[in-house]
Amino acid sequence: METHRVQTSALPDLAHNGTKPVHWLATAAAMAGVVALAGLLQPRTATATASEQRTTTPVAAPDPAEVDFPLECGGAGTTVAKQAPGDLDGDGRPETVAVVHCDAGSGTPPSGIYVLTQASGAAPRVVATLVDPADRKTVGDLAVREGRVLATLLGYSSLEVPRCCPDQEEQASWRWKGNAFVRTSGDLARSV
Repeated sequence: METHRVQTSALPDLAHNGTKPVHWLATAAAMAGVVALAGLLQPRTATATASEQRTTTPVAAPDPAEVDFPLECGGAGTTVAKQAPGDLDGDGRPETVAVVHCDAGSGTPPSGIYVLTQASGAAPRVVATLVDPADRKTVGDLAVREGRVLATLLGYSSLEVPRCCPDQEEQASWRWKGNAFVRTSGDLARSV
């Protein structure tokens, strides 16, 4: 049986062959420094705090069915004919634009266009009247786009025109500026 001896001088000196507590402390300090440096060198998007990453629950637009509209209908009740939600004042909470008229049963009663808002925990309420039913208009199309209310208003050139058949059309839009809705119109009194 042969025995082979390995000469220790042929192996490189290994620093960890004779470890002492000071070696472990130096290794731990070096690792802590690497971890701290890695934390400082991360991209800016990775440094967000928990409060910045919090998700917000979408807020529902006000429901027109829960609102008493300022219409005099003589006990006939009101009908919400159209509605469109959207953030009109840029506060991140949606408003609802509603087209409402008296529930006449027949004919074409004049409509009002109302803006509804709702504070957290409160009932929805009317904050603006864009078209008053006293203006004797009906509303064809209604939309909210990019913070604007867009509507097609139908009207009558005279009292002789039957109330079933409007003969005028107007494209109108409203945008919130400062503390009020500002109206712009196009194709005023264009015949239908």
